[in-house]
Amino acid sequence: MQMDDRKWAILKAIIKTYLETGEPVGSRTISKYEDLNLSSATIRNEMSDLEDMGYILQPHTSAGRIPSDAGYRFYVDHMLEEKDREVTEMKELMIQRQDKMELLLKQVAKLLAMNTNYATMISGPQYHRTKLKFIQLSMVSEDQILAVIVAEGNVVKNKMITMQHGLDHETVLRLNILLNSQLNGLTIEQINLATISKLKEEAGIHSELVSRVLDAVAEAINQEEDMEIYTSGATNFFRYPELSDSEKASELINTFEEKHPLVSLMNEEFSDKDHGIQVYIGQETPVPTMKDCSVVTASYDLGEGMYGRIGIVGPKRMDYDKVVGILKNLTQQLDDIFKKEQT
Repeated sequence: MQMDDRKWAILKAIIKTYLETGEPVGSRTISKYEDLNLSSATIRNEMSDLEDMGYILQPHTSAGRIPSDAGYRFYVDHMLEEKDREVTEMKELMIQRQDKMELLLKQVAKLLAMNTNYATMISGPQYHRTKLKFIQLSMVSEDQILAVIVAEGNVVKNKMITMQHGLDHETVLRLNILLNSQLNGLTIEQINLATISKLKEEAGIHSELVSRVLDAVAEAINQEEDMEIYTSGATNFFRYPELSDSEKASELINTFEEKHPLVSLMNEEFSDKDHGIQVYIGQETPVPTMKDCSVVTASYDLGEGMYGRIGIVGPKRMDYDKVVGILKNLTQQLDDIFKKEQT
């Protein structure tokens, strides 16, 4: 007898239900899974086959089934294979999207500078993760384990952890199930003391490993990315007498070349309302070299926790109405372009 797709789907449903309840699982419970769309009788027949195959057990007569060690092993091996494929696909997709995005944003910055006669800047999208997607623990040696944490925005964080207590493959398997069943889909705020205490209690002598993994989870969710900023049109400052003074122009151009001073401006918090349009006039800007300028920024949103900012820098007498209109239109176009690529 072989494990076909239907048996595998039922086995997954049994294990997930048992992990949540700790109680033997019956066919009626499994029949409520809408994605299975199977009758209780069909499920009972498949459960009987799974029992003959050694993947589930019946603790006593008339009770439901619980996973066997072989069932857990099959579940985790296949889960890890699926996650490995997901991580590989994510990385490949993100590299492709990043290459396309970099080229597009450079072109947008250049065209924006040409059309407005102002200096322009665009930040590459930042991945503002809030939720944990999954954790994968893998043994590297007798005293080291690799924790792969994937957070919202498909950002992968690898953490090598040295252990005081050795682990065998069965223990790693159970820790994978424990961590993923308790933490997947949670924000860092939802991983509270009660959740941590329960995890540590169930992990037993491996509670310290759970603490190290939780630290890596917090780091993955809160980690700051290096911000890439694309600029264009810095020489446009010479078009305006109030900015073309050699000292002022030199400071502004250096700011655009170095880019680092722009990070604080492009990383400002924004609201979803009105595409996060912000107008900074003179001293209001967080960039000291721009005290004689006005800066208008807008936010673009690519979904899945990814967003960035576009900024236009010019004299305080800039055409605000035109600039705001251009930014609103442009951010909407960027939103549409990248959301289409995701579908």
